[in-house]
Amino acid sequence: MRIVLWVLIVLVAVVLALALGLCVRPRPFESFAEGADLDALERVPVPDGLPAPVDRFIRTVYGDTVPVIESVVMSGRATMRPMFNIPLPARFRFTHRAGYDYRHYFEATLFGLPLLKVDEGYVEGASFFESPMGNYRDDPNSNQGANLALWAEAAMFPALFVTDARVRWAPVDEHTAILYVPFEGAEEAFVVRFSPETGLIDLMEAMRYRNPGDRDKVLWITRNEPGLLIPGTPLSATGSATWLDDGRPWASFTAEEARYNADLGRYIHERGE
Repeated sequence: MRIVLWVLIVLVAVVLALALGLCVRPRPFESFAEGADLDALERVPVPDGLPAPVDRFIRTVYGDTVPVIESVVMSGRATMRPMFNIPLPARFRFTHRAGYDYRHYFEATLFGLPLLKVDEGYVEGASFFESPMGNYRDDPNSNQGANLALWAEAAMFPALFVTDARVRWAPVDEHTAILYVPFEGAEEAFVVRFSPETGLIDLMEAMRYRNPGDRDKVLWITRNEPGLLIPGTPLSATGSATWLDDGRPWASFTAEEARYNADLGRYIHERGE
């Protein structure tokens, strides 16, 4: 009986320690040295002919001119559920060659220390995923999902939605539009829903493959969440991603730093921070 009691005490102590460790936020990454602030970028007029909610959105964010964004590096902290449905604190760096390539680096942490390191991305039309849980490269399902992630994350620098000639919009109603983006010589589509109150994007929806080898796509939803703002804009710096059948976000990210138009020619191919 005494042994059982001690086992229970140890188990409770371990659980409490783990719970405490999950409450410790990691330190942010070092500031990215290159690039410029948003207000230093070249600007061009908002194009004519956009659907009404898109035109309202872009002008709400930028005014009558939009910045020409060629690359973005966003760094911040997150909560993720990469395995066993356990929410882990994390820090991240998202690197985009806007509209073409991206690389993500995550560190999920415990007591603020790295527990799980992940490199993933979509570079030159091929996706990759490298982690202790497994590796893959250029999987067709993952390429489709990664391309959608490339464009969904552009909601944090949405000038790209009207400056990239490969993108087109179609009207639906006063608060909804369809965003068509390029993919392997064809197009993928997002349903984009705008807030009636603010005119900003509320959420984006697309049909996405979740895993390599899946036969069916699942509705994937990215949402702007209340929180800090991206400097120089009224855009929320916090976003979440949810699979419809999961019912709750698997990740929530808050960008704490954004640098624009750095030369990412070599960095986009690297690994780690």
